[in-house]
Amino acid sequence: MYAIIETGGKQFRVEEGCKIVVEKLGVDVGSEITLDKVLMIGGGDFKVGAPYVENAAVKGQVLEHGRGPKVMVFKRWRRNDSRKLRGHRQDCTTIKITGISA
Repeated sequence: MYAIIETGGKQFRVEEGCKIVVEKLGVDVGSEITLDKVLMIGGGDFKVGAPYVENAAVKGQVLEHGRGPKVMVFKRWRRNDSRKLRGHRQDCTTIKITGISA
């Protein structure tokens, strides 16, 4: 059985036992989290929400908090000898999916 969930403005296809990296969540490492924005459940029985499937939830365990890869932003203005270089790393959370309930 698999599910498509929404968190942090992005959608993820998850199965039991898989690990996903999402935008930073304000929960402690090792704690249990319930994601209730389930868009679709597939596998044996197929359910599509409008926009979310009712009474469906995905449970997971928070493994770690970290930072994503560095993104470099470079701006340059012609004929001015002006330039700007900035770097950015987004905070993220790694979750292991422990169960899907419909």
